[in-house]
Order: sequence, then C-alpha cells, then structure tokens
Amino acid sequence: MQNVLVVKLSAIGDVIHALPVSYAIKETYPEARLTWVVEPPAYNILQGNPYIDELIVFEKKKFKSLGGFLANYGPFCDKLRQHKYDAALDLQGLFKSAAIAWSSKAALKLGTCNMRELSDKVSSPVIGAHANGHIVERYLDVARALGCRVDKVVFPVVISADDAKLARSYLYVAGCKGDIPYVVLAVGANWPNKRWPVKYFARLSDWIYSRGLLPVIVGGGALDEQLAEDISRLAEIPPVNMVGKTNLKQLAYVMREAKAVVGGDTGPVHLAAGMGTPTVMFMGPTDANRNGPYGQLENAVEVPRECRYCWKRACPKGLDCLAKIMPEMIEEKLARYLR
Repeated sequence: MQNVLVVKLSAIGDVIHALPVSYAIKETYPEARLTWVVEPPAYNILQGNPYIDELIVFEKKKFKSLGGFLANYGPFCDKLRQHKYDAALDLQGLFKSAAIAWSSKAALKLGTCNMRELSDKVSSPVIGAHANGHIVERYLDVARALGCRVDKVVFPVVISADDAKLARSYLYVAGCKGDIPYVVLAVGANWPNKRWPVKYFARLSDWIYSRGLLPVIVGGGALDEQLAEDISRLAEIPPVNMVGKTNLKQLAYVMREAKAVVGGDTGPVHLAAGMGTPTVMFMGPTDANRNGPYGQLENAVEVPRECRYCWKRACPKGLDCLAKIMPEMIEEKLARYLR
C-alpha cells in the first residue's frame, strides 16, 4: 500500500470521529502516503497530524454554480491526482465525497456501511463487525477492510506550543486565574434539539462554583454568544465566558486541561472525549450507541422520552427535547470527577 486517500469533509464532529483511521493506516502501512480531503471548517483540527502527509481543502461553495464548477474542477483534480492512489476511503458517504473518490481514480474504493446519495455506486460499502456500533468503530471497519490492524484507538490532535500559550492567556484574560480547576460547558449545537436549556446551564454553573471550581463556557458564533449572555444573566455568579475566543486547536487545549467537559452531541464535545477528558454528554435526537462520548458511554445521559433517537434537527412535536434532562442528572455524572 503506497498511497491512500481519505475523504472526510465535514462536520467537525464527524472529522474528529474519523481521526483514528489515520493512525490505523500508518500503524499498518508506515511507508504509505496518506492524503486527506477536508472542507475548511474542520481543516484546523487536522493540521499537524503526524499520520497525514497532505491535506487537500475542498471548498464546496466554489463548485455550486456551473461557472464555478467549470473553473475549479480541473485544478482540484490536478491536485488530487498528483499521486496514484492504491485506495480511497469515502468516510462521508454522500454525492460530493463520491465524486471526489471517483475523480481520484483510486484502484480500490471503499465506503462506510451507511452510504447515501448513490455513493455506494462508486465505493463499496463495508459492512463490518461494528456496523451497528459507534461511528468511530464504523469508520475503523473501513480501515480494517483495507487490512489495517486496530490494536488501539488513537485520536491524533497536535496542539502547538503557540496555541497552548495563547489558550492559557485567553483563559487568564477571561477570568481563569491561578490554579483553580475548571469545567468546560459547551453550550451550542447546530441542531436546535441538541441544545440544553440555558436555565439548566445556569444552575449547573452555580453548582460547579459551589464545588470550588470554575465553569467555563465555550462556543462560537452569534447564537452561542447569546446563549452565554442568557446563562450569565440567570446564574448567581456569571461563568467564565470563552465563546469565540479560540480556534479549534486552542479550544482543544482548553478542554484537555479541564477537569471535565459537559455538552451535547457536537464537535467540541467529541474532541474532548477523544482526548480522554471526562466528558458528560446529554443526548436526545441521537443515540449514545452511535454518537455518545467515545470510550465513555457511561457518561451519556439520554433524554427519558419514548421519541428519542428520532434523528430530526428540530422536534416535529414542538417539544424542548432535552428539557427532561435535569441538572441533577448531569451533576451525578460529574461528581465522580470533581472530588
């Protein structure tokens, strides 16, 4: 195996789940050249990965118009085909990733067990031993089909000294001074029904303060900024606000150094779990068996509703999905790590 292409474009959480594939390939084929195609939002988390030789950025927005496609397809393919691939692994399983796998002209094209949008017509779906298990293991089944041994599961996230230094300075400026331990609260999520009520975050924040630790809110974008403001307004003591202060690598440092991380089924929370930080995840529309905190499924708190696991972005019943997960349920999971 001389050249391997991995196509995993987005979202950030999905790219994080696929990270162990890079380690598995290089452990089995250390001389192989590994190229990874990714979209811009998740690019940063792959930078510096010692098991990836080349990153190719796919900017989907440039291909949306006919003129954009005609202008960009040729240069993209030229870059993609600089190497003759022995295998392409389509871990996205969508039309756009299938088009990239097909354009690579790889001799062998493999995909995951749940291919969509006719991507299974380009890459052969791998129905492995973990087809009904965690998504990390489903991705690794594709690597196993390539002949990779998976002796251990490693999430390669390289945090530079500069990013660590900047993250520490951002924490200090935001209010984390001295050696007081802290708990990260990841308050945002792309799906509305993956967001925990702000009043519960406020109560949890006060509980964390009562245990002698600092609650630190993280996130990005205008919505998360508003959520942080609402939580601060409802809490007895405003938590430390780090929303929008870091890039992904700096955020990784913040979470790696935390006593624990709390949040929903989102990229930053999966990043924390991958790095081994104690991670408590509240879940409603998605299930822990597939998407829970990897290696820590006992820390998943699933909503006590019969309609959970609906995989809907917004509740068709108009319910506040996660409102039945009370702060005390999260505190019970956290308590063991905060002693």
